[in-house]
Amino acid sequence: QVQLVESGGGLVQAGGSLRLSCAASGRTFSIDAMGWFRQAPGEEREFVAAINWSAVSTRYAVSVKGRFTISRDNDKNTVYLQMNSLRVEDTAVYYCAAGPYRGTIADYDYWGQGTQVTVSS
Repeated sequence: QVQLVESGGGLVQAGGSLRLSCAASGRTFSIDAMGWFRQAPGEEREFVAAINWSAVSTRYAVSVKGRFTISRDNDKNTVYLQMNSLRVEDTAVYYCAAGPYRGTIADYDYWGQGTQVTVSS
């Protein structure tokens, strides 16, 4: 089992920045990749970014590429999502998850509880 705990969400004005953190514990040696996903009210959960745990490869959704950066600190078993130039449409609950690097949402086995990000105009 892998346990994931997110932190760092909050309220920010459009154009501002936030950094989310996701601390992993448990069987972290089994993690292939970590991903960030988000779900806005009335919308389906969508992929945001992923990072390969060992090779430091990353991939992003088109909507956040160039504005968001995913990184990890293996010593701390923590993954970060630096979010810059935030837009109102980035408002959502953000979840981190552990699963296969190029997997779909359904392929991710472990999920955090989510952290709210609200961007005001």
